[in-house]
Amino acid sequence: MSRGNGIKIFSGTAHPEFARRISDELNIPLADIKHYKFSDGEIGVSLNESVRGSDVFIIQPTCYPTNDNLMQLLIMADAARRASAHYVNAVIPYFGYARQDRKAKPREPITAKLVANILAHGGIDRVITADLHAGQIQGFFDIPVDHLTGMNLLASYFKETLADELREGRVVVVSPDVGGVARARKFAVMLDTDIAIVDKRRSYDLQNVSEVMDIVGKIDGRIAVLVDDIIDTAGTICHAADGLVERGCQRVLACATHAVLSGPAMSRINKSAIERLVFSDTIPIPDDKRNDKIFQLSIAPLFAEAIRRVHEEKSISNMFD
Repeated sequence: MSRGNGIKIFSGTAHPEFARRISDELNIPLADIKHYKFSDGEIGVSLNESVRGSDVFIIQPTCYPTNDNLMQLLIMADAARRASAHYVNAVIPYFGYARQDRKAKPREPITAKLVANILAHGGIDRVITADLHAGQIQGFFDIPVDHLTGMNLLASYFKETLADELREGRVVVVSPDVGGVARARKFAVMLDTDIAIVDKRRSYDLQNVSEVMDIVGKIDGRIAVLVDDIIDTAGTICHAADGLVERGCQRVLACATHAVLSGPAMSRINKSAIERLVFSDTIPIPDDKRNDKIFQLSIAPLFAEAIRRVHEEKSISNMFD
């Protein structure tokens, strides 16, 4: 069983290298597309080959510049739909606006739901994404969403690089805040080690400002692995790392699926106690944000397998058994 007459993979301009990695994994060349802008900044695309009856996969994370990348994705989907594609699938390794998933105070939008509606009404039949900031966002969509995770990939890295330390019980997985406890607990199970939690108070008067208050769990003399889904301005993760060292951690490593790294992120990371920060490649990291602390693993093979299974109408959940 397979959907449509074959697979066509199109890349947006947000992360063409990621699309090429998927293309290489599937041994399917990227489809020919032209991206351009009008003089007033409007986005245009032209599909330079037939997609009639095809299972189209559009690869486009909605990272910075978020609005341009989201609009380009919608325009590509519309072009494929109008060219008689059998299915139009949006492969969104990083789903922007996911942090606006509820009303934190009166008269605020729930932008994640708005974007989900726009994608569904924009002619997209299915979304494939990874590590949504909040799991309930999957329910915001009225179309199927395949929710992948980079946690297995990140855990494998630490299993290899900290094999002796894990065997000796000298590693502890740490959640940088209470909201990430469930994620850290799953990560600790993967590494077969203990968990600790950073208890902090956040100031909502100033965005992305937080203060470490206490550490719940045994960390003294151990190697801490901080786990998060997104690192944006890096305030939370860096405050947590510094607090762990002050309270007796031997070393601090950190990981996250999505490397947003905006604003003062790199300055904070460079000054922090974090020894190494490991990301997947859902978002491209520009050269000026790369240094000895930053390490990136490719999650493209996971997305390639998901695309293969979607096209062949096979189970996605079996990939994580």
